[in-house]
Amino acid sequence: MRQLTTTRCSGAEITPHVDALAALRIRVFRDFPYLYDGDVDYERDYLATYERSPRSLAFLVHDGDALIGATTALPLADEEPAFRQPLVDAGFDVSRVFYFGESLLLPGYRGQGLGHRFFDEREAWAQAAGDFRHACFCAVQRPADHPLRPPGYEPLDRFWHKRGYRRRDDITAVYAWQDIDAARETDKRLTFWLRPID
Repeated sequence: MRQLTTTRCSGAEITPHVDALAALRIRVFRDFPYLYDGDVDYERDYLATYERSPRSLAFLVHDGDALIGATTALPLADEEPAFRQPLVDAGFDVSRVFYFGESLLLPGYRGQGLGHRFFDEREAWAQAAGDFRHACFCAVQRPADHPLRPPGYEPLDRFWHKRGYRRRDDITAVYAWQDIDAARETDKRLTFWLRPID
């Protein structure tokens, strides 16, 4: 592995990194299954949620001055209603749930253990942040025959399952963004994955 440096920041400490995070999100999420046609202003608005949350986490990985990876998390109670409400409807106390946002890593840095490190960092942060009972995240669902699905594409379900997360097909969120092959935003369905916090 290259000599990488890591940084943990929370709340307002995230602000100096917002533009670099936005650029990384736009770059990574352009690929399947997200197919996100990114917009910097949209990203700044999205990341403001993390800047406002005093118990949020942004764990950043740099190669020199370049941000090559990052992962985020925050208490679900501080998240947008689109992500809170499905857990409320499923009977969870959202004040006891920690939400894991995204894991972002440029292709040349994958397969070196950073995916596990991202989960380790978020899980440890959630344990230290308060009396939380569950960690969760959600993943976009795309049809198996999607025209932009790359040959040989494998979802990360097995990796997440090994980490102790269980897919809850009965708990889904709806969130809109513009795909790279679309002229406007459309709603996407995202399925939640959950595990107890030890």
